[in-house]
Amino acid sequence: MADKNEYINSGNLEQYCLDMFNPALSNKVAELSSADPKVKKELNQIELALEQLAQSHAVEPNAGLKNRVLAALNFFDEEKIDLDNLPPTSKYSNYSAWLKAVEHLIPAEPFEDFFMYELQRDEHIAQMLVVTKLDVAEEIHEEVGESFFILKGQCACTVGDEVITLNAGDHLEIPLHISHDIKILSPYVIAILQHQFA
Repeated sequence: MADKNEYINSGNLEQYCLDMFNPALSNKVAELSSADPKVKKELNQIELALEQLAQSHAVEPNAGLKNRVLAALNFFDEEKIDLDNLPPTSKYSNYSAWLKAVEHLIPAEPFEDFFMYELQRDEHIAQMLVVTKLDVAEEIHEEVGESFFILKGQCACTVGDEVITLNAGDHLEIPLHISHDIKILSPYVIAILQHQFA
């Protein structure tokens, strides 16, 4: 090629790195790269810059979103929740499996303003299935750890000064000694309310 600088400055190498070429042009850039150290060096710099750009804008999705995507892809079909031996809920819990496990306990619509069914209770943990249309007024827990695992619906939980919106698949642990409240944003919320005792 007569003027490699002109080719390098044309944007073709960037398009090649973004895989926007047709196969013929892609082969041409690959040939130039292997034949010319200047083109190869420029390609390496472009690839590095694109990688740094991607990393600088990367966002770690919350576990709830990951669970919703995996459930939508039927990744969790084999997992079963045993109501006689319930695991603690966490940000890694499978909301689809939990929903299947408790669906026979959920009352028929239209729902009352508040429904609660105790799933388990011992000296360490209590878990309740909750269906609610009611907001939770501001409160503080001094000794009992509380968490919510949303199975259906949407709510906003204010923890201290932070407002966290929760959707199906989201899990939130409430820190001790911090005020919090909950506002229901959908017609109702179905959740696993969990209390852990010190």
